[in-house]
Amino acid sequence: MARPPRFDTDQILDAAVRLAASAGPAGVTMSAVAQAIGAPSGSMYHRFPGRTALLAEVWLRTVERFQEGHFAALGSAPDPHPAARAVARHVISWSRAHPQEASLLLYGAEEFGRAGWSEEHKERADLGNQRVLDSIGSLAETLGAAGPQDHERITLALIDLPLSVVRRHLRAGQPLPPHAEDLTEECTTALLAGVEAPRSDATEPETSAELHRQALAAGAASA
Repeated sequence: MARPPRFDTDQILDAAVRLAASAGPAGVTMSAVAQAIGAPSGSMYHRFPGRTALLAEVWLRTVERFQEGHFAALGSAPDPHPAARAVARHVISWSRAHPQEASLLLYGAEEFGRAGWSEEHKERADLGNQRVLDSIGSLAETLGAAGPQDHERITLALIDLPLSVVRRHLRAGQPLPPHAEDLTEECTTALLAGVEAPRSDATEPETSAELHRQALAAGAASA
C-alpha cells in the first residue's frame, strides 16, 4: 500500500505565499519551498512540473480566494449602494485577515511568470478576471452609471481607493489601522453619490459596460 504524501498541495502553497510575502516572487523557488516545509527538493516535482507551474498556482489560488470574497460582498445586499460599499470594505477586511496574501497581490501576474504559464493557467486567470469585470460592470449599470466619468467614479470607489489604502500600509510594513474599513466606506459612499441616475437617453448597456471595462483597464495600468 502506497504511503500517503507527507505534504499536501495547500501546505506547499502556504509556504510559497510566506516566501513571496517576505522576498517577493523571486524568493519562490522549488528548493526554497521544499526547505521551508522540510521536504526533499525532488518531492516538489511530484506536485508541480516546475517553478513556473508553482508560481502560477500560488498566484491563482490567492487571487481566487480574494475573488470569492468579492462575489460574496457583491451579493450581500439587493440594493447596489450597500453592495458596492461591501465590495470596497472587502478589499480592506480581506487584506487585514490575510496580510501575507495581500502582500503577494501587490505584485502582478507578470511578476509571477504569467508569460510562461500553461494555457490552462492563463485561461483560469482570464476567466476569473473577466467575472470580476463583468460583475462590477453590472453593478455600474444598476447604479445608473451613464458615462465615462461615472465609470471612473465607480472604479475609484471600489478598486483604486481601497487598494491604495492597503498598498500604503503593507509596503510600509504596517498593519492596517482599525478605522480603515470605515474610512474607505465613507469615501466610497461620497464617490457613489455623484453617480448620475439613469436617464432615458443613457448609454446602451453594452456600450456602458464597455466604458466600464475601459475604466478598469486604465486603472489597472496605472496601479
